[in-house]
Amino acid sequence: MWLPEVLSRPNTQSRLPRRALLAAVLALAACGLQPVYGPGGAASKLFGQVRPVDPDTPDAFIFNHRIAERLGPEGEAYALDYTLRIGAVAQGVTPDEITTRYSLNGSADFRLTDNATGATVTQGQVSTFTSYSTTGTTVATLTAEYDARQRLARMLADQVVTRLLAAAP
Repeated sequence: MWLPEVLSRPNTQSRLPRRALLAAVLALAACGLQPVYGPGGAASKLFGQVRPVDPDTPDAFIFNHRIAERLGPEGEAYALDYTLRIGAVAQGVTPDEITTRYSLNGSADFRLTDNATGATVTQGQVSTFTSYSTTGTTVATLTAEYDARQRLARMLADQVVTRLLAAAP
């Protein structure tokens, strides 16, 4: 049987998935979900309105930079206070007790405060991890660690932004 013939034949079995899809789309539209990045969405309410605390470590600087990439330049409507904690854990250890891989575990406690009222808009904690290899030269290992710390700070900032957007006023 030729494909156009199959597609042109009425088939009651193919109508059921179409009806189910149409019902799902209508149900989703009726539930009140609104795109975060759409007009009037949470992202537009926070864009250019959040000022994170001043960074005091290289990790915090990367974190702030990513917040600015996602939420725009600093504003004065909301203050974002946060604390980063990053720790290295040996993961790959040879029989000679030489560590060949480290895992960086990180967490960020955050609080978004409305500067006009002083009320806490949202607060929470996010965590994630990344890792890097130490099998190369000293320079390669230091570069890998620096890159892993940057990745970790960016991932934590992305998770914080996701939480902020979910709880945006």
